[in-house]
Amino acid sequence: MADELVHYEVRRGIATITLDSPHNRNALSSQLRRELKEHLSTAAKDDQVRVVVLTHTGSVFCSGMDLKEAAGASAGDQGVNEFPAILEQLWTSPKPVVAALKGPARAGGVGIVAACDISIAANEATFAFSEVRIGVVPAVISVTVLPRLLPRQAHELFLTGETFDAQRAKEIGLLNAATDDVDAEVRRYTDMLALGAPNALAATKEMLQQERSTNLGEVFADMLKLSAQHFGGPEGQEGITAFKEKRKPSWVPAEN
Repeated sequence: MADELVHYEVRRGIATITLDSPHNRNALSSQLRRELKEHLSTAAKDDQVRVVVLTHTGSVFCSGMDLKEAAGASAGDQGVNEFPAILEQLWTSPKPVVAALKGPARAGGVGIVAACDISIAANEATFAFSEVRIGVVPAVISVTVLPRLLPRQAHELFLTGETFDAQRAKEIGLLNAATDDVDAEVRRYTDMLALGAPNALAATKEMLQQERSTNLGEVFADMLKLSAQHFGGPEGQEGITAFKEKRKPSWVPAEN
């Protein structure tokens, strides 16, 4: 049996999923895709998991689809056919997902970065939509990338395939933070996310992903219903009581 290419660990409510295929720059091979999907499913179903961190070993976060596997395969046999399911898992995960990059991301790897709720990269990390330079189209990743990027920047970077740095990635909306200390910034975000009530976080993610009607009356009616459900629900009542009693809500993980 091949060695595991994606590792899974849970500590203090944080599930860390680590891409560990440095020999091919963490390319999205069939084995890596399969294991990543399995671990994301495990994290989503585990009530003890509050936040998911997606990180990597080696110098590259993810180089995109495994081109060695893609060579010679027909359209129906391409691994990219399985990729939308992974991006959808990340995008719709009921648990917030934080991407932690200490190295470059390319093509499908950038799609993964965009699919995560929060993405943090080292200042030296670089990015590129390199698809057009090898004769393919960044079609699948556009579903998660385009909602993040400024439109003018998306046109430029998708069409040119130009490499850009972490600071620009932050400026155009792909990253939340570019930093010299990725681990510290990840901890800062996971500590904040752990303060949120699990059901409230899941509902907030779902709300953020909804397409809005142009009818403000309909939007307000839908949002009022959602708000009232959570104000009157068990988490809302616990949070209000904890605030009044000047204590942490029951869902906040213990310090030990």
